Amino acid sequence: MAKSKWETHVKDKLILVEGWARNGLTDEQIAKNLGIGYTTFKEYKNKYPSFLAALKRGKEVVDIEVENALLKRALGYTYEEETIEVLPNGSTKSKTITKHIPGDTTAQIFWLKNRKPEAWRDKTAIEHSGEVKTNNPFSGLTSDELKKIINTEK
Repeated sequence: MAKSKWETHVKDKLILVEGWARNGLTDEQIAKNLGIGYTTFKEYKNKYPSFLAALKRGKEVVDIEVENALLKRALGYTYEEETIEVLPNGSTKSKTITKHIPGDTTAQIFWLKNRKPEAWRDKTAIEHSGEVKTNNPFSGLTSDELKKIINTEK
């Protein structure tokens, strides 16, 4: 009996799977790297807890790094940059400059819309009862009164 693809293609490559996930590869790309179809890949996630755990560990690391970078960009930051200046006599002089990167409003909006959607989402849910309120000047008239108005306007 032939061994399953789990035994031959995946089981011993969980550390690679974790690394690929950490490097930002999609599930489809990881499946291709393993030499299995995407449907099989999804089945393995359900069938083998160690496989799912490797994927989660890899994705969690990069997700946290991106989250931290986005937060840093949203808030702004200061860093030191070392420059080398060439003097007229040909010698060089090292100089440290402090630079400030201001907060990025696009990153701030993105962060807030995702972290506090109830307060920052673009769409707001509006509930209505189905009752339409209008100012109808004919609402209190009987059918006969309405017919009379129609006939007089002809």
